[in-house]
Order: sequence, then C-alpha cells, then structure tokens
Amino acid sequence: MEDTLAKHEKNLSAIIHASTFSRFFIPFGNFILPLVLWTANKKEYEFVDYNGKQALNFQISMLLYSIILGIVSIPLFLGFIPEIFEHGHFGLKNLNTYNNFNFDLDFSDLPFRSWIFPIGIAGLIQAGLFIVNIVYTILATIRTHDGQTFTYPITIKFLK
Repeated sequence: MEDTLAKHEKNLSAIIHASTFSRFFIPFGNFILPLVLWTANKKEYEFVDYNGKQALNFQISMLLYSIILGIVSIPLFLGFIPEIFEHGHFGLKNLNTYNNFNFDLDFSDLPFRSWIFPIGIAGLIQAGLFIVNIVYTILATIRTHDGQTFTYPITIKFLK
C-alpha cells in the first residue's frame, strides 16, 4: 500500500492523528479537529478514511475508559475499602519502635485517610491511560506518515 499512496494522503492521515493533540488547546479538540479533517476527505482517499476512523475510535475509547474508571472509583472514594493502612496490616505494627526510631504512621489524623489509597490507584491508572494515549498517537502519526497502516490497541470499533 505504501507505493500507491500519494504524499498528500500520507500527510493528511498523519495530520488527522496528530490533530488529536489539539485537546491541550481546544476543549474536545481531540474529537472535533480529526472529525472535521476526516469527514472532509474520507470520500476522496481510502487511506485517510481508514486513519480517520482509527484516530476517532481510539479517542472515543480512551474517553470511555476514563469515564468507566471514574464511575468504578466513586465507591472507593466513599470509603468502601478496608483500612489497609492500619498498623496491623502488612507488618507495620512494630515499625514505630524499630531501632529506637520514631516512625509515626498513624493516618487517623488525616481528614480524608480512607481516600489516600483509592485516589492513588485511580490516579495511576488515569496517568497510564494518558501515557498510552500520547505514545500510541505519536506512533500512529509516524507510521501513517510513512504510508503504513496503523491499528491502535485496546480500541473499540465505534466507526466501521
């Protein structure tokens, strides 16, 4: 497929993938700009049509995963997990007197002590989704510019 593609098709497809970074400047820019570029050129170029669908499907999937993560983490934020930071768990009970050092691991003074663990886990997963989004968008832009077809991982095919 690489030999039959015009340079304009490759560039336009790469721009569609790269335009998802517009979300840092325009609210919902990761949907609006690729959608406009894709719909304007999808009938003329098959390669642009394929890449537009790939970029939009990936961005919609990432949004859906973030929403699901938020919905799943709400019960955790409300404190429906056991208090794993108590001194009896993980052998931390005797840590306060280890070698005459005073390690005070008493989380009962914190106003939102039951939120520490769920916020940390949800934050790490959200950061992971962000990194996956950035890395695969860059890979898609580079490979598409070279004329190769690129399929995003963990993508739900909304547009077929």
